[in-house]
Amino acid sequence: MPELPEVETVRRGLLPVLEGKTILKAEVRRPDLRWPFPENMAERLTGMRVLRLRRRSKYILADLSSQETLIIHLGMSGRMLIDGTATADFHSNPVLPDKHDHVILHTDAPARVTFNDARRFGAMDLAPTEQVEAHWLLGKLGPEPLGNAFNENYLVARFKGRNTPVKSALLDQRIVAGLGNIYVCEVLHRTGISPKRKAGKIGVDRVQSLVPAIRDVLNEAISSGGSSLRDYRQADGELGYFQHNFTVYDREGQGCTRAGCDGEIARVVQSGRSSFYCPVCQR
Repeated sequence: MPELPEVETVRRGLLPVLEGKTILKAEVRRPDLRWPFPENMAERLTGMRVLRLRRRSKYILADLSSQETLIIHLGMSGRMLIDGTATADFHSNPVLPDKHDHVILHTDAPARVTFNDARRFGAMDLAPTEQVEAHWLLGKLGPEPLGNAFNENYLVARFKGRNTPVKSALLDQRIVAGLGNIYVCEVLHRTGISPKRKAGKIGVDRVQSLVPAIRDVLNEAISSGGSSLRDYRQADGELGYFQHNFTVYDREGQGCTRAGCDGEIARVVQSGRSSFYCPVCQR
């Protein structure tokens, strides 16, 4: 599933064709994805101007001139595809939709923005903009890891007395929003903390070290266009390349990259997810 860097990369790719642009026509080609689409979604989108395109955790939010916000979640395989075909005449030189093209937005950029999702685990919903932060998908999310509300004192307080492994704690979206399996593995290796260590048993200094490491890893991944594993591509169709910088993720059996460490990357399953780490330098 795309994590924060991938979703942020997609958002930035969509900015030129959505933010400040009008949706001339919306096509909804099936009744649902992971959940049913909102009632009359095509009609509610058509003619609306996108006032702002932002991100909350792993969700893209498009604030509309109708005072509603379109919530987009990419799911496991969802992609937002862009082509620059003029949309003033919808019957001129038509591009036939793929069977997995479920929602198509024609904008006055001019451009066509297509939500393609082969596995149909993605989702779209509409909610009043002034209430969108309380939407059931967003209401219980923790602070953004790149925002000011996520800081050393906050994380120390949230980890205090917690008996769950630090890996599970960082994946808990109620503690910090947007982190996923890949980047948590990378952060823990960078800070030398074992994914198996109990969150409440980690010293204050080490917990505090997680905050700048999280920000650094996420910013580096965003600069690289995210990590292309399986289905993920950027909005322009290009692949991200942060996967070439992985130090532990998906490197089971390979040597540790930390200077002076002769350890070998191991894999352990935690809560049904693979954790990659170095048993020698991560304690």
